[in-house]
Amino acid sequence: MSDNIENLILEHLKRLQAEQSAARERDQEILSRLSHIESGIARLTRDESANYSEIIESRHAVDKLKDRIERIERRLEING
Repeated sequence: MSDNIENLILEHLKRLQAEQSAARERDQEILSRLSHIESGIARLTRDESANYSEIIESRHAVDKLKDRIERIERRLEING
């Protein structure tokens, strides 16, 4: 009888170990996928920052052109 109980306990422990191992594998997969998501978000953020920088540079160029046009209009006495 005691051998049967020991065998039953061992089988339960083996099943628990297998389930725990499967859970660890799932956790590793989840962590790996999360890492890829975080890397993707970091790339998007970097690209968005670069795009914003280009927009600001373009705005400065347009502002300079507007100032030049206003100066030219004043010199030529053109009213807009």
